[in-house]
Amino acid sequence: MGVERLDPLIHPPARLQLMALLADVSEMEFGTARNVLGVSDSVLSKHLAQLSDGGYIELRKATVNTRQRTWIAATGAGRKAFKNHVAALQTLASGRALSQR
Repeated sequence: MGVERLDPLIHPPARLQLMALLADVSEMEFGTARNVLGVSDSVLSKHLAQLSDGGYIELRKATVNTRQRTWIAATGAGRKAFKNHVAALQTLASGRALSQR
């Protein structure tokens, strides 16, 4: 496993951090994710759209106290892709990827 195994959909820092946040929870509210990541609504929305288009997350919308809320959940494919991406990063960081060439 080497650099070629890094997932370009997950690799940007905000998406990698988001997938890490979602790895151990069933779902997370949009506002919580935005605050933890320290990004604007529009930046988070763009990242969510790309991850959703890739099948890595699902979005659920509901009205709570007359306000629209969005919850984010990683899909099985997203969890697997994240796990594989982290393994590729660990391989790269250990120097094993370079020694395999």
